[in-house]
Amino acid sequence: MRLKSKPFRKRFDRLRGKAPGWFLKGLKGVIHVSANAGQEREAYAEHDLNVLWIEPIPSVFDELERNIAQRPKQTAIKALVSDQSGIKTTLHVSNNGGQSSSVLPLAMHTDIWTDVYFVSDIDVISETLPEVLTRSGRTADEFDALVMDTQGSEMMVLLGATDMLSRFKFIHTETADFELYEGYVTLAEMDAFMRSHGFKEAHKWRFAKHANGGKCYDVTYRRM
Repeated sequence: MRLKSKPFRKRFDRLRGKAPGWFLKGLKGVIHVSANAGQEREAYAEHDLNVLWIEPIPSVFDELERNIAQRPKQTAIKALVSDQSGIKTTLHVSNNGGQSSSVLPLAMHTDIWTDVYFVSDIDVISETLPEVLTRSGRTADEFDALVMDTQGSEMMVLLGATDMLSRFKFIHTETADFELYEGYVTLAEMDAFMRSHGFKEAHKWRFAKHANGGKCYDVTYRRM
């Protein structure tokens, strides 16, 4: 989760440091789904990457555009990515700058982050990742990594993009082995899906733990 509370490192630090930043080396570009304000923009710029940021919340999107305005290789598009297009979808916006916003209701997430809650809902028309890429005017050849931080709907993103997954060398996602959000796809389910599409786990880093033993992870998958 891109949370600002003390138990968490900012994702910028995680991408640069001990955790999954290693996979950025030598890449052409990254598609980052659920960009928030582009906290990772400096890490991506350090690796001279093409970046397509995708963010659905209008006010957060405006901040994102301001933050990347001086980075010509980074562009942003306002969209909600899912497994189907043209579906009116309710996005629950969280109180921490939108960082924990999700199309799914909160579940055990509130056991760990007691100060995080939803403050408003917005209706957004969903699009698949290939549709968003086409609308952005950028081409798939510019990108060989996918980063997702959609707070529980990562599998929806993948299901809507199965035909293009083989283009990526790496897919990086947050996941957990318990139900953070209602209907959450767990680590075991994500692992099985990724194996079925030709990816294997390359790096897994735990960044939070539930009192009952469940764990939250950043996981990087590499194409086999």
